[in-house]
Amino acid sequence: MTQTVLVFLDRALPDGRIEDAAKPQLFATDLGATRGDGVFETLLVLDGHVRKLPAHLSRMQHSAQVLELEVPGHEAWERAIVTALDEYQRVVGPLTEVVVKLVATRGVEGVHEATCWVAASAPAPAAKRQREEGIDVLLLDRGYDSDVAERAPWLLLGAKTLSYAVNMAALRHAHAHGADDVIFTSSDGQVLEGPTSTVLLAHADTDDAGHVTLKRLVTPRLDSGILPGTSQGALFAAAKEAGWELGYGPLEPEDLFDAEAVWLISSVRLLTPVNRIDGKAVGTDPALARALTEELSALFDKIA
Repeated sequence: MTQTVLVFLDRALPDGRIEDAAKPQLFATDLGATRGDGVFETLLVLDGHVRKLPAHLSRMQHSAQVLELEVPGHEAWERAIVTALDEYQRVVGPLTEVVVKLVATRGVEGVHEATCWVAASAPAPAAKRQREEGIDVLLLDRGYDSDVAERAPWLLLGAKTLSYAVNMAALRHAHAHGADDVIFTSSDGQVLEGPTSTVLLAHADTDDAGHVTLKRLVTPRLDSGILPGTSQGALFAAAKEAGWELGYGPLEPEDLFDAEAVWLISSVRLLTPVNRIDGKAVGTDPALARALTEELSALFDKIA
C-alpha cells in the first residue's frame, strides 16, 4: 500500500496540520463525500520541484469560484504543500517523483466552512510505464454536444470538481474492453478530452529528403466544455517558442487518425503517446511519431 502524507489546512496552524492518512479523518456528513461537492488539483513534484504550481493554484481558485465555494488563498496552500513535502521526505524518502493532491470540499453539512487538505504520495507504477510504452484508447460518446458548456453553465464543465464518477466509469469500461484510456467525443461529433487528461495531436510536413519542415501542435477547442489543461497550456507555450505552429479545434475523430502522432497529456503521466484508437493504429510513420514525442517530451521536461 502506498504511503501517503496528509496535511489539513487549519486556520489555527498557518503551516497546516499533519494527520495520519491511515486513520479516518473525514466526517461522514462532509459534502465532498456525500455529494462530490468540491474541487481538486493534482500536481507532480520532480526532484524536489513542484511543477506548474501557479497554474494549478489559479485553476483551483477558478474552479472554486464556479462552484461558489470559498477556499483558502494561494499562500495557505503553498505552506501546506511545503509541510507535506517536508514530512514526505522525512518519513517516506527523496522527492524524486511525488504526486501532490489538493482537495477542497464544501465541508460538513450545515457548518459552511470548507474542508481542505494536501496529500502527498508516490505515483502509480502504471504512469511511468504508460508514458514510456504508450496506450490504447477507446472513443466514447460523452452524451452532450460541444456547445452545452455555454448553454448550461450549471454543469460545471470547465471546473475540476470532485464529481468524477462518470470519468471513472469510462475508464473501467475501457479496461473491460482491453484498452487503457478513453477520449470523449461530443454528441455532435467533436473530440473533447480524456477522463483525466487533455488530447494533443501533431501534424508534420517533410521535404523530399524526409526532413521535417513544419510542425503543428493541435488541441480541441477550449470552449467545447473541456477542462483547460495546465500541462497543455505550458507545453503550447514551450512549443511556440521552439518554432511549432499551434492550433485549436474543432477536431473530429478522423483528425486523430490523420495525425502523425496523438498524445494524452496530464500533470502526472506527462506526455503519453496513443498507439491505437478503437483498435486502429495511429500515424503512418512510427519513426516520425517517436521523434515528435521525444522533442515535445524534452520541451515538457524543461517546464517549471
